[in-house]
Amino acid sequence: MSDDLSDLLPAGFPALSIADCNAFMTGVPGGALEMEDIVIRGVTYKTWKNVPKTLGEIFEACMQWPDHDYIVLDEDRVTFRNHRKAVAALAARLIADGVKKGDRVAIVARNLPEWSAAFWAGVLVGAIVTPLNAWWTGAELEYGLQDSGAKVVIADGERWERIAPHAANCPALEHVYLCRAASATPDPRIVRLEEIIGVPNDWAKLPDGALPGVALDGDDDVTIFYTSGTTGKPKGAVISHRNIVSNFVNAAAAQARAFLRRGEVPPAPDPALPRRAVLLSVPFFHATGCFAVMIPSMATGGKLVLQRRWDADQALALIEREKITNAGGVPTIAWQIVEHPRFDEFDLSSLEGISYGGAPSAPELVRRIKERFPKSQPGQGWGMTETSATATTNTAEDYIRKPASCGLVTPTGEAKIMSLDGKALPLGEIGELWYKGPTVVRGYWGKPEATAETFTDGWVHTGDLARIDDEGFIYIVDRAKDMLIRGGENIYCIEVENALYDHEAVMDAAVVGRPHRTLGEEPVAAVHLKPGASATEAELRGFVGKKLAAFKVPVKIIFLPDNLPRNANGKIMKKDLKALFVEDAA
Repeated sequence: MSDDLSDLLPAGFPALSIADCNAFMTGVPGGALEMEDIVIRGVTYKTWKNVPKTLGEIFEACMQWPDHDYIVLDEDRVTFRNHRKAVAALAARLIADGVKKGDRVAIVARNLPEWSAAFWAGVLVGAIVTPLNAWWTGAELEYGLQDSGAKVVIADGERWERIAPHAANCPALEHVYLCRAASATPDPRIVRLEEIIGVPNDWAKLPDGALPGVALDGDDDVTIFYTSGTTGKPKGAVISHRNIVSNFVNAAAAQARAFLRRGEVPPAPDPALPRRAVLLSVPFFHATGCFAVMIPSMATGGKLVLQRRWDADQALALIEREKITNAGGVPTIAWQIVEHPRFDEFDLSSLEGISYGGAPSAPELVRRIKERFPKSQPGQGWGMTETSATATTNTAEDYIRKPASCGLVTPTGEAKIMSLDGKALPLGEIGELWYKGPTVVRGYWGKPEATAETFTDGWVHTGDLARIDDEGFIYIVDRAKDMLIRGGENIYCIEVENALYDHEAVMDAAVVGRPHRTLGEEPVAAVHLKPGASATEAELRGFVGKKLAAFKVPVKIIFLPDNLPRNANGKIMKKDLKALFVEDAA
């Protein structure tokens, strides 16, 4: 499909330049998007002046719409009022159990109403909430608990079964709040979460408890989100209140810019209009699910409709039943919605936006979305955990005009392209993308060397090779880091390679990404076995699957008769290996 989608653009677009839009949005004294310069840890940032300073202020806003649905999951339906009751009760228990400001409270669960209650309760007592990847193995979860020094873990039954054999190796862990578990290994640290707050549909019966009076500051550490590293061990990005609040204000600015680009004034909030309802299929333990969806829903009174796992058939039914206005997450989800064979059997007219990021996407997806939803505004973005989710956005007509771009930074953000020797490159040239803004985290938990390698004077070295055009649109070209993204999940190749090397028959191994139409890419591997040794593809895949989460297991492994191709410096030439998988790419 050609990248030329100009036939989808309205006549006269754009009405205003990017610079004019930014000036209009930010130039009103006292306005919602007024900016100011402030110094944080010795670095000057452009920040939003008139926005909430902490997540505590965001949470207080929920009582503007107490009886509106906040979270829907299967038969569970929780209003903002009842969710607040659960948060107050759980926060009181955390304080009673000795949790103090700065203590780490880990959450290890799939998307549940209890996940949100745990997050907000931890925030309000001043803890550093530490969500761990619910798809990790027991050993990977043990690492996360040890590395963060979590004092409390709030887990569902399935995840606790993985953690339990490793719990003795986590000496900092004092309390376990366990939900949705049929049984549990006897452990004096365990208390049933249901004993504290009950089950979600019973939260209405809880008293209207007072919220903790813990003093919070915008630059306090509020959460740690783990991101994979080139060493194979995840690193915990330390994220502040300001990082998260800035992120979703950036999203509001991007939406305002889309109106201005058309020559329209962004509409004022209208309480009479239906509230935003989001079908959320990406995990809360991802920065996107938490910072770009869950927290903005709390701030704006939006409804979150959850799925236990992504199911396209169920998704269409939920869009119709719950009047979903926004869906997406990763390109895979958008593809499966627009190409579903039963698409015409459902009333999907409420859907206004399908947006995604976290994986490469085909420009033709824009056309398919516009064909299926003529009034919708497709969009995509780019970001990373270190930028507290979305750092650039490309939406509406600009996305149609430049579908290969991941978009523009917001007025508070800055981007530049750097050479490998640390020099700024001119527009149009390819180099490493550096990003700066109030969403950039302060560093990695307990890893000063890794922090120094990745952050320079407020700039994060993204590891992505990119170029910037004369309008400021950014194009990701490749990854400087040896990492691939499968349906939104980061997979660092060295971690999978290390697992392969642990097999006694493997002499040489390399993992690369193979293009996939909906997932973006998927891991595949080439191996060379030791002389006289034998192993099958199924055997190696099973071996890796016992060590790593399922999404990291190579979908295909080929065997080469000789050592893998290397250059003069001994580095494996992965470009050559990728060519071996081109013809059978999905």
